[in-house]
Amino acid sequence: MRIIIAIVATGLFTGCKPKVPAGDKVQGADGSGEKQYNVKPTSRGDFSTENLVWVRGGSFRMGSNTGQRDEQPIHSVKVNSFWIGKFEVTNADFYRFTKATGYKTIAEVVPKAENFPDIPLEEFKKMDLKSGSIVFVSPSADIPVKLLKDHRMLTRWWKYVNGANWRFPQGPNQPGSKDKPNHPVVHIAWYDAVAYCDWKKMVTGVVHRLPTEAEWEYAARGGLEGKEYIWGTKEEPFGKPMANIWHGRFPKENTKKDGYYGTAPVGRFPVNGYGIHDMAGNVWEWCSDWYRPEYYSESVVSNPKGPPVEKSYDPNERGGDKKRVQRGGSFLCTDLYCGAFRPARRMKTTPDTGMSHAGFRVVVEAPPPATE
Repeated sequence: MRIIIAIVATGLFTGCKPKVPAGDKVQGADGSGEKQYNVKPTSRGDFSTENLVWVRGGSFRMGSNTGQRDEQPIHSVKVNSFWIGKFEVTNADFYRFTKATGYKTIAEVVPKAENFPDIPLEEFKKMDLKSGSIVFVSPSADIPVKLLKDHRMLTRWWKYVNGANWRFPQGPNQPGSKDKPNHPVVHIAWYDAVAYCDWKKMVTGVVHRLPTEAEWEYAARGGLEGKEYIWGTKEEPFGKPMANIWHGRFPKENTKKDGYYGTAPVGRFPVNGYGIHDMAGNVWEWCSDWYRPEYYSESVVSNPKGPPVEKSYDPNERGGDKKRVQRGGSFLCTDLYCGAFRPARRMKTTPDTGMSHAGFRVVVEAPPPATE
């Protein structure tokens, strides 16, 4: 949300910082003590492991010494066994949640002045903000490759669109999520994802939560140690795309070599070594951890859960915002721009911000399969 207001207010990713109302917070997987959303009780159903994958715990080498600085150093991590979604949470999944609870995502709620104390009240009123979210809009002209990683360029292809949310990812009067029930849900803030997990716990009696960053990377690698991609060492080992990413000159031209311009239906690309779909590309996936660039040099070995909130920061911004980790890249990722469809790549976003390439998948704390 801070990112959204910054775009509207200044056209730059600087300045205002939101104060999220205490009643709008949820309990984080790290035990941060945030309050839960109020969701209406529903009848409890039977729990099923359908569309879940059992990931047997173990040790692995997390990170990369050839990627970004925050992927370093490579370090040993051990995680316990867990269930994880075979697919990203879909529009159909999220619809069932909102229908049962009446929940509205952050993008569906009009921003309030009291949540942005750094903006003078009169200036906030002049913005005349409506509910909405950030949407990728391809620019009319090419942007020099050397400028693509300049954070000041982001507003050339990211636009705040009134009325954009998970139901209408591109905005009003555009195709909606009801027409794409098996696509991953997008415009999901971290708080929205955790609210969904809380509801799933309530209706099944089984803990559903976001994966830790370590669990996510362990699951994404699928048993392959230290590989560049979740499927091996080459981007297209069989001469065809292995994930839904951007092909062509970003951000103006997408050749749709993989068959898609935006999101793809979940499960359209090959599974990784653990039988999980779309751990590379399609949409960014929220993790439970707070982001800290140096965390890998400080991490514990067994089941790390990220740094405490007070140590979270983004070195690329002056605002001092606390951010949560996202992983996996999206349909917008390309080596010209971010290359973030690699399993070691890290992303960070304020937890009250959703975008048109942001979704999630769940981890479930349930007994192991009978074969274990």
